[in-house]
Amino acid sequence: MPDDETLAEPAAMQSDGQDIRPGELLVPEDTYLTSGIHIGTQQKSASMRRFVFKVRFDGLHVLDVRETDRRIRLAAKFLAHFPADRILVVSQRQYGQKPVRVFAKTIGAVSFAERFVPGCLTNPNLEEYFEPKVLLVTDPATDQQALSEAVSIGIPVVGLCDVNNETRDVDLVIPANNKGRVALATIYWLLAREVLRARAGGAEIEFAPTVEDFQAAL
Repeated sequence: MPDDETLAEPAAMQSDGQDIRPGELLVPEDTYLTSGIHIGTQQKSASMRRFVFKVRFDGLHVLDVRETDRRIRLAAKFLAHFPADRILVVSQRQYGQKPVRVFAKTIGAVSFAERFVPGCLTNPNLEEYFEPKVLLVTDPATDQQALSEAVSIGIPVVGLCDVNNETRDVDLVIPANNKGRVALATIYWLLAREVLRARAGGAEIEFAPTVEDFQAAL
């Protein structure tokens, strides 16, 4: 896997040439900011350096929401290329489990929330065995087992990556706060909406779920 500083995205993940113009975000900028999607950690990995917008007075790194927005678009278009029932999304983080389940139900994907049974992707003898075409992880660190198995079977990985995450095994990074309750709900809500839009050829669609529908309980 190439170092993220020089990551060359596969053709299916690349932009269609339509740059995001000023003000043209998927949601108002305030929606991103109030969700905390841009608030990172105090620790920073070398591979996430390029996604940092600034460092706050308290030492927390702030992510560039425009880059998060751009990569949500890319990830949605990429995921839309795969059969829905061969997309696997996982989360062992408490606040990621409901968003993952609702996201999977909304787009027709498969979710493994809570504990990921070792061998799910590599051992055909397991009852939980599944053969996905692509993996979406909520956190490369806490979802390390699923990530490792995806790498071993050679499928692409899309990952929500906070400032402290290592990205060497992630093919498409979505820089975001992957620990916050509202942040995770917002990310998965947007991803679900944009995957459905991509399947519709980019057309506007009626999308009834709200961010609150994706939020884990306190």
